[in-house]
Amino acid sequence: MATLDSYFQIKKRKSSVGQEVRGGLVTYLTMVYIVVLNPLILGFTQDINGKFLGGGDGPNLAAIAAATALIAGILTILMGAVANFPLALATGLGINAFVARIAANYMTWEQVMGLVVLEGIIITIAVLTGFRVAIFKAIPTQLKLAISVGIGLFIALIGLVDAGFVRKVPGTGPVPVELGAGGNLVGWPVVVFIFGLLLIAFLYARKTKGAILIGVLSATVLAVILESVFKIGPLFTAPDKVNPSGWNLNVPAIPSSIIATPDFGLLGRFDLFGGFATAGFMAAALLVFTLLITDFFDTMGTMTAIGAEAELADRNGNVENADRILLVDSIAAMAGGAGGISSNTSYIESASGVGEGARTGLASIVTGIAFLLTTFLSPLVAIVPYEAATPALLIVGFLMMTQIKDIDWTDVTIALPAFLTIILMPFTYSIAVGIGAGFVTHVVLKVATGKSKTIHPLLWVVAIAFVIYFSSYPINNLLG
Repeated sequence: MATLDSYFQIKKRKSSVGQEVRGGLVTYLTMVYIVVLNPLILGFTQDINGKFLGGGDGPNLAAIAAATALIAGILTILMGAVANFPLALATGLGINAFVARIAANYMTWEQVMGLVVLEGIIITIAVLTGFRVAIFKAIPTQLKLAISVGIGLFIALIGLVDAGFVRKVPGTGPVPVELGAGGNLVGWPVVVFIFGLLLIAFLYARKTKGAILIGVLSATVLAVILESVFKIGPLFTAPDKVNPSGWNLNVPAIPSSIIATPDFGLLGRFDLFGGFATAGFMAAALLVFTLLITDFFDTMGTMTAIGAEAELADRNGNVENADRILLVDSIAAMAGGAGGISSNTSYIESASGVGEGARTGLASIVTGIAFLLTTFLSPLVAIVPYEAATPALLIVGFLMMTQIKDIDWTDVTIALPAFLTIILMPFTYSIAVGIGAGFVTHVVLKVATGKSKTIHPLLWVVAIAFVIYFSSYPINNLLG
């Protein structure tokens, strides 16, 4: 215990071993869905040659799941050991959809993963040269607060959508989203979500240790019971058939077997520069640039939010061990490509562990070990449904939202960029888009009010990069 405390500074950060273990487990429970979801996003897409990820004429879902859990486990442990920060990593949502729906149309899967590795190398160089940390420090404190608040709203929306409490309106409805299905809450899964949310809120208000963990596990038990009694089934019963009362991803049933032999056949299947020859230099370069911008600023925003919530940031919003955090995250991008499962990045769901009390890298090591065990115990992952895990995201979103009081809403050059940062993260389902809109607007307003000299030189660079990022589609069309 003394060694753990000395290495991780547990007492100094006002935590305990038990608190870190609980936090690590909560983080795992709120993000382990990626082991199920990543194969569904990557596994059914064919590349330019009609082949599936991993080769062959059919999906290799088991191999994608095993590699997803393995890389997440190794990199999350590395984050805890090297950076001593309560942050977990796994395949980036959004990035994996981008490589599946767009990049794979231009080249083979091995070449796509090669571009991911290349993007990771570029980001790693940016960290080692100090460029990435310098940009982070150049961001005004007020915008860092806005990033944290925006992420709080973003993860709250993720929780509401994944639980089915908020859904897309089918067809061409008058509004993009609505309450439940057809404006009504339907099905037992929503009951599980509401039960978990109210239980966590009740326990948190009473300052009960382990409130989030107790809530998630209790909701899971309720979900298993309801499924066994009512045979609810999945939300999607077929590609074109929807059961509005069904479970969103996992159907919470006790598995027939607990242990499964992992398939690590995807590891090392990448072609670093082949994509440039297949898709053309400009097309491949734009794909790398898009990956780079998304990875670069998603992580920066996540680190800012977690650091603020865990009280590991100074009054300027600069996070302790930022250089180490960003280095591990950069290595994760390379590792994800080399592992054949898309870029790995920092997960905002880590905030759920912080909400449970995680303050050190020990929590990340607990999360990482749980992911490594998942490579062998993958059938157990299917027990926890979205609806049981996502209440934690709403509670944490509330906690992160409280930082909005420290933003200066009287200065339009700060207030408007902060506003756009906050609302565009949930409305576009992208951390990078919110950050980019905030940066570009901040620079424009400073120039408009004659305060261009107060703009940090690196913010000019970042703003221009985001203008190119937002214009990538028309640029790509012009270049053919």
